[in-house]
Amino acid sequence: MNPDTHDSLLQKHQFTQRLNGPKDELRLFLEGVHPADTAEWLLDLSVEEGWSVLEQLDIEARAEVLAQAEESISAPLLERMSLEQLTEVVEELPADDAVDVLALVEKSVSEQVLQQVDLERAEGLRELASYDPESAGGMMNSELVTAPHGVRLGDVIKLIKTEGDEAEDGQGVFVVDDEGRPVGYLAYRQLITHSIHEEVRDVMALPVSILITADQEEAAGLVQHYQLEELAVVDASGVLVGAITADDALGVLEEEASEDFLKLVGAPADQPTRQSVGRRVVNRLPLQGVTVLGGLLTAWILGWERWGLPPGADLFRFIPIVIGLAGNVGIQCSTILVRGFATGEVERERELNVLRGEVSVGFFIGLICGAATTLITGFTESGVAGWSFAIAIGVAITVAVSWAALLGCIVPTVCRRIGIDPAVVAGPFLITVSDVSGTVLYLCVAAILL
Repeated sequence: MNPDTHDSLLQKHQFTQRLNGPKDELRLFLEGVHPADTAEWLLDLSVEEGWSVLEQLDIEARAEVLAQAEESISAPLLERMSLEQLTEVVEELPADDAVDVLALVEKSVSEQVLQQVDLERAEGLRELASYDPESAGGMMNSELVTAPHGVRLGDVIKLIKTEGDEAEDGQGVFVVDDEGRPVGYLAYRQLITHSIHEEVRDVMALPVSILITADQEEAAGLVQHYQLEELAVVDASGVLVGAITADDALGVLEEEASEDFLKLVGAPADQPTRQSVGRRVVNRLPLQGVTVLGGLLTAWILGWERWGLPPGADLFRFIPIVIGLAGNVGIQCSTILVRGFATGEVERERELNVLRGEVSVGFFIGLICGAATTLITGFTESGVAGWSFAIAIGVAITVAVSWAALLGCIVPTVCRRIGIDPAVVAGPFLITVSDVSGTVLYLCVAAILL
């Protein structure tokens, strides 16, 4: 265990101890905790406990925690806030985060909050909320500091001091022409490293811009490709309306990559190991349904008389279902755990709970797929011992798939414990072991039942 991980676990343990203690001690402790850590700890708390934590934070920390927390956590906490408290949070956050927060409360409450804030800011937030959340307009920050192209760096510095709040959320200043179109970009470090008497046009870099209606993934890709600190967002006439920072772009890229990655195993991108067992089963079952149908089709093809299979070989015709289901379920479990280890979602103290949940998911998937196989086999297999054969096949599939789920959890967990990268070992090793052991289990259980 590296020192950073140990410190994080120790800090969380101290947080848990203070949670039910005197409020003054909890308040003092939270002053030294990063908002991102507090937001993560809220995942393991009830709404009541989460609210007691928020009450101990100052307005700046409270706003940052709510902005970084998962929607499933922040939404019920926002509902408990008074109009005054919610208004303070909205005023504290950058425009893009403020819009995300307002989207989690009822529209009537959102309107009341907008009536309480500054008129200019309220109009900006309404406009920002009108854009598609998946577009460049939906992820941009509309509160910017812009500078005319015919001034010196010293004038830009004075402008930044005057604008104040708008300057805090950006990484630099966009230079615009008389029509408001971006013609240059000045990073804050350039204002420090150059003389205040230099002309802006001599120092500024060429800006990169994107239409406000473009997809957010395209915008994030431009930021990554050109290594930008900020990407200009323009309307149809080319006028600057907002900017996307590198941090926002990184968040979108990580979200999209995680979502695509987890779709391969039928899992949601939003904290898959914290979903209920029932929801996880529903999410992953469609992928297994395809495997069952394909395996049954294979069994039917292998049952053709033209192949001349010897008597008693019927069990072997269903091995493709076992290999397919066991492999899929095992890889699903190991993929989710490996990702959870990498992102910090699965901490060491949660390993047992996650393992228990994933094995339960595997058991129910195996039970459902086994039952479906039993029903279909019972009605279609007339050449074997009827329903007793079908039931044996179904039970054997359930046992084999449950075993594969257990392996899919144990292998990456053990690899992590002994210091081996689970992403390297879990895949090929798990597939081999689950195929061999699952097939043996299937044949043994089916043979015993028959």
